[in-house]
Parts: sequence; C-alpha cells; structure tokens
Amino acid sequence: MTVALFAVLFFGALAAGALGSALGMAGGIFVVPLLTLVADTSFSTAVGVSLVSVIACSCASAPGFLSAGLANLRLAVVLEVATTLGAIVGVLMIGAVPNGLLYGIFAAVLVASAIQLMTGRRPRRSPAASGRHQALDATYVDHDGSPVAYRVTRLPLGLMLMFGAGALSALLGIGSGVLKIPAMDAAMRLPIKASAATANLMIGVTACGAAAAYLVGGTLDLALTGPVVLGSLAGSVVGARILVRAAGPGLRVVFMIVLLGLAVPMTMNAVGLG
Repeated sequence: MTVALFAVLFFGALAAGALGSALGMAGGIFVVPLLTLVADTSFSTAVGVSLVSVIACSCASAPGFLSAGLANLRLAVVLEVATTLGAIVGVLMIGAVPNGLLYGIFAAVLVASAIQLMTGRRPRRSPAASGRHQALDATYVDHDGSPVAYRVTRLPLGLMLMFGAGALSALLGIGSGVLKIPAMDAAMRLPIKASAATANLMIGVTACGAAAAYLVGGTLDLALTGPVVLGSLAGSVVGARILVRAAGPGLRVVFMIVLLGLAVPMTMNAVGLG
C-alpha cells in the first residue's frame, strides 16, 4: 500500500466515522463506496473492512454516549437480541439473494424512513393502548441542560424491525443504525438523540458476528483494515461529541437528508446503473 492510498483511506474513514457517529449509524455505509471506488477492491472485501470499521466506531463513541446518558443500555440489550438473530440469518443468506433486490429493498426503506422523519409522528396514544414498557423508560439531559424524559412503546414492533435491520446489515455490510434509528424514532417513539446513541451502542455488537464470518472466509483484507479503522476511531470520537451537543430538530433534518442521499446510489445499484 502506498502512502497516498493510506492517507486517502485514513482521512476518508475519519470523515465517515465523524458523520456516522454523529448520526448514530457509524461510518460503514460510507466506507464501502470509499474502498470500491478509491482502493478498487471487490464488494465482498469492502464489506468485511466496513464491518470492522463499524465495530471501531461503536466502541470509540459508546463511552461518551453512556456518560452523557443518551444511550438507553437496557433497551439496547433487549433489541440487540433480535438484531443479532437477524444478522445470523443474513450471514447464512449471503449469496442467496440477488444484490439488485437487496439494494431495491434498502432504497425503499431509506425513502420511507426519510418521509416519516419529514412528516413527523402521529399523536401518541395513551400508554396502556400503545404498549408501554416502563422498565425501559429513561431520561437524559439535553445540550441546553433541560431533562428529556421518554417512554418506550410498541416493543414487539421494534423487535421485528431490529431483526430486519440485522439481516440487511450482514447482507450489505453496513452499520444497521441507518435502519435502527428510524425504527426507534417512529415505532418506539424515542427522541432522535436517544435513538442515535442507542443505535450506535448496538451496531458494534451486530457487526462482530458478521465480521467474524468474513474473517473466517478469508475475505477480510487486513492491510486495508488498518488505515480505515484508525480513521474511524478518530472520527467517531469527534462525532460523539457533536451528537451530545447537537439539537434534536437539527439532527432530524440532517439525518433525513443523509437517508435521501443514500437512497440515490442504492436505487442506481438496484436497477444496474451503480
């Protein structure tokens, strides 16, 4: 590997890690195109490196989110069970589902999630009617010092969505936070900052099993992994600080724009133009 390529991968992963961590979805979804376009690697190799970078981002930013009280640890443990099962199913399905179909489904989910963020939530029903789970409720202190208390509702629906997020994450080599955050925001009614921090805590665990499968399969390029992981670690620390200090409404707008932006190349790949 040349010095120039090392620098490009390092700084590219740094930017991806910062943006991904600030939005709670790690930088893996940006690392795959970085590797395939800049380093001219195969898709499977890029996916393996991307999964390792997701683990690095999650580990580096999780302490900041936990100390700030943004990440709901109890909820993360519950949801991670369904996500891990989905990731296992996804690993077993690698190669069995056409890539075009996967990209099409992913693009549709991104667009639907962006529309939900744009239109807002429907009025909340009573806790008894919406299926409240009091043991998972939590409170955090926002950037302006005001406490934000929230209730976790519709847990079964959230578990179903987490299973699907885990499966797609393993199949496409992305941090499933891009799917988990809209699910927690729309289905379970968490604040966007709590959704982002909790998703970031979960995605590292989800990626571990999938990354191990790529390592055992011999498709993980350790030479490329080095600069990408180093850049992801540095970027995720910066991104975590941004999320702690960010305002919820502004974060929602940025996340919506990122979802729509990611939907474009996914749609192109689905129709064979990527």
